[in-house]
Amino acid sequence: MHIGPYFLKNNLVVAPMAGVTDRPFRQLCKKMGAGMAVSEMVSSNSLLWGSEKTRRRANHEGEVDPISVQIAGADPVMMAQAARYNVEQGAQIIDINMGCPAKKICNTMAGSALLQNEQLVGKILDAVVRAVDTPVTLKIRTGWDKEHKNALVVARIAENAGIQALAIHGRTRACAYAGHAEYDTIATVKAAARIPVIANGDISSPEEARKVLEYTGVDAVMIGRAAQGRPWIFREISHYLATGNHLPLPEVAEIHHVLIKHLYDIYDFYGEYSGVRIARKHISWYTKGLIGSAMFRHAMNQLQTTDQQVSAVNEFFSNLAGYGRRLTYIEREELAA
Repeated sequence: MHIGPYFLKNNLVVAPMAGVTDRPFRQLCKKMGAGMAVSEMVSSNSLLWGSEKTRRRANHEGEVDPISVQIAGADPVMMAQAARYNVEQGAQIIDINMGCPAKKICNTMAGSALLQNEQLVGKILDAVVRAVDTPVTLKIRTGWDKEHKNALVVARIAENAGIQALAIHGRTRACAYAGHAEYDTIATVKAAARIPVIANGDISSPEEARKVLEYTGVDAVMIGRAAQGRPWIFREISHYLATGNHLPLPEVAEIHHVLIKHLYDIYDFYGEYSGVRIARKHISWYTKGLIGSAMFRHAMNQLQTTDQQVSAVNEFFSNLAGYGRRLTYIEREELAA
């Protein structure tokens, strides 16, 4: 599929996740087979642009094209300004967040709260599209709640505004992340849409990816939580979609190697103090379910330096190697029991 002038190498997209899809994670997922990765959201409040957090989120040095940056806010003028700012910082695609269900975002009438105000949705989309020459995309949910599913209406507003691709999470804002994603609404939008549609929600395996693609007819799938600690899911899905066969699961040595490389990228990006603390959640995701990981993760959270973290990870995987070269995800639960 393509978004504006950018042709993606495949139809697998990394979902924007606050506190997760930083530059190191995006680069890793692209290396592991993702066709595109959307950044964690950047506030449209210009007062925050000088903060260390915002400057870091606008750092795309060495990132593989296309660079997609998500912005969030509820004021059309501020959103237009945020779009221009991020394009100046290197963004090649601007993505608008109208899908986040978090209370702190919705309480400011941003994120998925905007789905309650279709007129404001149109004003924001018009303002951002007019503000930049780069493609603008949109992420939404199926609606505000089950009684107010308006994804199809919002999709038409988006097309009229010049939005060039639409990602839909198969839950309402009221659902948050509970229950199961539904794809009927996404299929309905895709059947009527003139722009690429991307399905998101509960896609955690190659089989699920193919099922969603076939059921909805969408152009691509977006994967979020399933990639945490498992960035190779993108190559697994890509291979399965192309061949119908499964790739062998990664060997213990490769998991170890990928994690260590990821840690050093985090340390380099954030520095010693913040890097150690941010790395903890990634280490937890990579090791979840592995034998001895509960005690390991508890001890890991007490470590205060990068050297201590790396040494502990190396020791953990050295011990794990004694169980065999390849440890599948199915075996993880059995070993941990």
